[in-house]
Amino acid sequence: MKHFCVLLTFLLSYCFAVCQPPDSVAAILPDTTIQKRDSVIAPKQTALSKWQKILDDHPYINVKDAPVNFAARERVTYDRDALFYMLAGLILFFGIVRTIYDRYFQTLFRVFFNSSLRQSQLTDQLLQSKLPSLYFNLIFVFAGGFYVYFLLERLFAPKPDVQWVLLGGCIALFIVVYMVKFLTLKFVGWVTGYRSEADTYTFVLFLINKIIGICLLPVIVVLSFSGAGIANIIMIVSFLLVGILLLFRFIRSYGLLQHKLNVSRFHFMLYIIAMEILPLMLIYKAVGVFIVKSL
Repeated sequence: MKHFCVLLTFLLSYCFAVCQPPDSVAAILPDTTIQKRDSVIAPKQTALSKWQKILDDHPYINVKDAPVNFAARERVTYDRDALFYMLAGLILFFGIVRTIYDRYFQTLFRVFFNSSLRQSQLTDQLLQSKLPSLYFNLIFVFAGGFYVYFLLERLFAPKPDVQWVLLGGCIALFIVVYMVKFLTLKFVGWVTGYRSEADTYTFVLFLINKIIGICLLPVIVVLSFSGAGIANIIMIVSFLLVGILLLFRFIRSYGLLQHKLNVSRFHFMLYIIAMEILPLMLIYKAVGVFIVKSL
């Protein structure tokens, strides 16, 4: 009987609990002890954002400031193919002459470095070789004309329509100047009776000119197609080279003529200034005025 009462009490309690309505507070208020997962998920870092961060942190790339626009100008190019072929022809001509007259070429430099020129038999060998001497003089004339033309082109930047006139004028100017100088020396030697001395000075003059022409060949090639930086360096080096050779020519000429003509250094300097320096300055001034008027 006792067990039956306990069982009945348990059944009544269970029925009462089932029939009881749910707690409204428990339905409204969730359990705060349960930790929920954050619904906001951090976006993944893409490859584009990585590159953007690299660009933002780069010290030499400015991506934060406002962009700046630059007006694009059309680049004006000039056809220099004809000039290239002319230089190639000049170098080819030098190579042919150098190969055919190899002995004359070697003798030329041996005489140039020979201090006792008046006692050397090599001088007679050069004087007897008329044809190779003419060829090397032509190389000097064309190389000198190209050299002066490239200097004027770098300094004044003439218009394309006057470039060929300027180049032809520079080459013709070299021909006229040295033809006049050659004829003047011959005439002065004939009038004064110092033909031997005039021939000696003429020989030294054209000997140094041949050396200058050979040395200017690589210079004009670099000046014709190089940039401004390299061209400026080559111009300075060429000025020093030509200046040293001209000074050597004056010293060699004075040393050869001093014992024959008894010329003082002062009078020889007057001759150099009057016959060598002033004509070049006048020619440079005239060419500069011509280029400025043509601009």
